[in-house]
Amino acid sequence: MANMSSQTGIQVTESGAERPLPADPFDDHDGCAFTHHLPSRQDVPRNWKDITGDFNEASSYLKLGELLHDSIFGLFEAMSAIEMMDPKMDAGMMCNQAGRKVLNLQQSVEAGRTKVGDLTNGELIGIMDTTFACMATWLEGHSLAQTVFTNLYTHNPELIDDRCLRAFSLVTLKLVECIKDKVMRAGVFEEEDFQSMTYGFKLAHNVTELRVVGMLKEVEEEYNRKVRSTRARQGEDRDTATELEHEQCVAVVSRIKFCRMFYSALLAFNKREVKQSIEEARKLLLLAQDLLPVIEKTVELGNPLETELETSEKLPATPDYPNMMGFEPLVNQRLLPPTFPRYAKIISRQDAITYFEGLVSRLRTVCEVTSVTSFHSIVDFFAEFSKHCPCVLSRSVLQQTFLPYNNKKVFGVELVQEALRDAMRGFVCPPVLAQRSPIYNNAQAKELADSLLLHAVRPMCSLVQIHGHNRARQRDKFGQLLEELAALQDQAEKVDANLHTLMSKAEIKKTYEASFSCWVMYHTLRTMIQYVLSGFELELYAIHEYHYIFWYLSDFLYAWFISTLSQADSMLGDHESLYAEAPGKGRSNKKKGKRKRSRPLERELALSKALQALCSGYYKAVVGFRLDGKIQQPNSEFDNERVRFEHRFGAFTNILTPPLVQYDQFCEITNPRKGDNVPSPVALYGTSSELFAHAAELFDKVSNQGPEIVSLIRVAKTNTVVLRLLVRGHKRDSQAPPEFDFGTHRTFPIIKLV
Repeated sequence: MANMSSQTGIQVTESGAERPLPADPFDDHDGCAFTHHLPSRQDVPRNWKDITGDFNEASSYLKLGELLHDSIFGLFEAMSAIEMMDPKMDAGMMCNQAGRKVLNLQQSVEAGRTKVGDLTNGELIGIMDTTFACMATWLEGHSLAQTVFTNLYTHNPELIDDRCLRAFSLVTLKLVECIKDKVMRAGVFEEEDFQSMTYGFKLAHNVTELRVVGMLKEVEEEYNRKVRSTRARQGEDRDTATELEHEQCVAVVSRIKFCRMFYSALLAFNKREVKQSIEEARKLLLLAQDLLPVIEKTVELGNPLETELETSEKLPATPDYPNMMGFEPLVNQRLLPPTFPRYAKIISRQDAITYFEGLVSRLRTVCEVTSVTSFHSIVDFFAEFSKHCPCVLSRSVLQQTFLPYNNKKVFGVELVQEALRDAMRGFVCPPVLAQRSPIYNNAQAKELADSLLLHAVRPMCSLVQIHGHNRARQRDKFGQLLEELAALQDQAEKVDANLHTLMSKAEIKKTYEASFSCWVMYHTLRTMIQYVLSGFELELYAIHEYHYIFWYLSDFLYAWFISTLSQADSMLGDHESLYAEAPGKGRSNKKKGKRKRSRPLERELALSKALQALCSGYYKAVVGFRLDGKIQQPNSEFDNERVRFEHRFGAFTNILTPPLVQYDQFCEITNPRKGDNVPSPVALYGTSSELFAHAAELFDKVSNQGPEIVSLIRVAKTNTVVLRLLVRGHKRDSQAPPEFDFGTHRTFPIIKLV
């Protein structure tokens, strides 16, 4: 569909080309598939009536903010409508309100507004930094037409005479192409994350990557000579102009070198040998990071110079648009699709450098993933990386590092099913995967295990990929993943049953435990817990919902999770002692018996128990607040608790084990029965305080405490003190609802009394 521009007599097609419109719409038969079905203009009766007065009179009865709803024009139609010639709705109208003619690069050069040669160092610095700002804005989800391609120099670098500016413009286009390719291949972006449309612009496909890097090196050498020639010698008195020139030359060469290092690092991530390419990228990123402080200090050297245009032709005095030579915010306005134009505010040049500092730091963190060995550790790495809300580029690079070019090999070396096989050995050590087991060489048992591992590849890869999406989208995708895990759980139970039959035939005294089912159950419960906890981070839950949310976590999900981990830990110990280790030669059995068994699940088990105690503390505290009348309850006629409960846990419907807790079951378990002693709010506050204190003790005992554990300890200890104050009567008479502060931890809040 073509975009009907607000400029009279012009129609803009999807390719960006403009063609004149006919005087009458019925005369336009060119390219319209439905034109022949329309009546001719002689057959159309015309009886125009001016309804402006009637419309104004009818609308005068509406108050400010009121909307009129009609059966044939509801909210969907209103949101889909485009009001012609309204700047807020019609993107083409912004060009008409500029008060000046919008020129392309060649026209701007001919008009004397833009220079393509003999640029000063200050102008080069300003152009580079403004381009960095536009690129950072693009990476934050805005379109290329409103960000990077507002730089007229990127439209046709062949017209540029200045070698430095030409090389910089080419590497800018190459960076856009490289970033777009990585993000599209990874497939972990949403519409709000990244805009991939290039609007038909050429991304310097005729210039190779090696040639661009070579051009940057040549410019770098040229400016290094200028830096040496303008450097102060011992005992030499220099004027201010020479000193300024030296600083500007250093600023230019640092920016050119940063572009070369950053672009080379992104190219290094594309190489087939993942671990070697990661090491190369790590070194290049380190060099690029060392240049950013120099760039940050010299941002002020590139302040834009006022052009010689008339005041009426200048851009509005606003920091939202770059006021720099060679940049035209409205040059691509007519290329935007016929939808609500998204307002693009270009960030400042100082903020852009800060953004690139964070980006380079995140990419360096990505390089550390190759040092992680087991699949479970890789999942933990992805989950921890996602908690810091990284940008779409760093998320995409991490995904491609894990499975480069979608070849189903972890780090391009090991098949995913083999990585899962090793993960299962380290989790429960199933007898079918243990060399000393009587069914290890059984062909039927091997076929069953290989089939399950092959079916587990898709949900496990989806689990890793979900952590690559932004935090807001992860919750929905966790719900979709649970459907796949439910099917995998059903298959695991069947495989375990068949292996049990084979095991009983091979070794009568030994029984086969449900190893595969336990492993799938572990990932299912972990996904369910992440699904529920993400609601706190996304602020989906109202305070009056906290009691059943925390109850479901503590008394159900974490209870099942701890039981599964305990079962896995027990099975791992039994299977390792029976099958994993061969008997040592020349060693006494006494020494072997004294050796302490390694327990890889011990830390996660201790952490889960602490989190269960923490959730139980919240549940008791919230129930006490409800009984004390400190939490306002909604009217059940308009906000039914059963509906909310079923909606919050509706994603668990497909999971057979653990079964979904129905609302009636929840009420039966939590509501006191007749004759039972109803606990008082003070008693509940006391129990909550004890649970928070117990959680803090358990967190203190967890090994390898990182920032996450430290923040949880602080939350637990603070809540212990708050609930003890309530037990002693502090602010008991106040009816103000308590505040739940998520500033310390994104999921578990600190309770504050008002």
